[in-house]
Amino acid sequence: MPGSPYTDLDRPPLSAVRLRRALLAPHGPWRRLELRAETGSTNADVVAAARDGEPEGLVVVAERQTAGRGRRGRVWQSPPRAGIAASVLLRPGEAVPERDWSPVPPAGYGWLPLLAGVALVEAVARLAELDAALKWPNDLLIDGAKVAGVLAEAVPGEHPGQPPAIVVGIGLNVTLRADELPENPTGLPATSLQLAGAVATDRDPLLRALLRSLADWYDRWRAAGGDAVASGLRDAYLAGCGTVGRQVRVLLPDGRDVRGTATGVDPDGQLQVDTPTGRLSLAAGDVLHLR
Repeated sequence: MPGSPYTDLDRPPLSAVRLRRALLAPHGPWRRLELRAETGSTNADVVAAARDGEPEGLVVVAERQTAGRGRRGRVWQSPPRAGIAASVLLRPGEAVPERDWSPVPPAGYGWLPLLAGVALVEAVARLAELDAALKWPNDLLIDGAKVAGVLAEAVPGEHPGQPPAIVVGIGLNVTLRADELPENPTGLPATSLQLAGAVATDRDPLLRALLRSLADWYDRWRAAGGDAVASGLRDAYLAGCGTVGRQVRVLLPDGRDVRGTATGVDPDGQLQVDTPTGRLSLAAGDVLHLR
């Protein structure tokens, strides 16, 4: 049947019922999950929900995105059911007394995309059995090719003094074929789990593992008051980061170009780069790994 999600047997549809049963409270870590056959952008959907006052714990998943967004307004698209496109709503600035969580200061929010990257590494290693590395701040690479990306967006509070919500979106290429891979404007080649030789490409367990790992790390980070060192998040990120120790070129948002050696990630999640004129701590930028 034309348009049926079952016409491509390599790309079966996700089941909202099974995902909710596995991931939603009281037995799972999330509060509400919406599965959409198609949407412009899961991040845009969750941003809109956050502006309407949606509580923390919403997950929006799409079988197809028509206007998925990356950093600097870049477009991210994928054929139907060929990848994972998911966004979650977090409110780290709000106290959660029943979990003994105090508000996290806004200075710590920069760790959230890095936290999502750690969850990606864990899910891909566990389910696909592939070695993947994080390129600071938000890309997942396999053999130097991009297989996933993370985009975190802040949504201002409705009232003055109210902390922002944070929307974290994740796009993972699962069964894209070579002729379906997107072009990356920074020149980084793309790949998919299937092309990289994954032992499993079933999106259902991949998505479950990803969202459980994300919730677990968020729990640890919140329990530590947003301290990436005390929660173990910084060590986990450094263990999976392929940028540290490399010669890099960083394209900064203001147009400047920085070259040097990436030597670490500081407690605020900023990349430390040793340059001929001294050490810089960078909060944002497009990183290119140099040979």
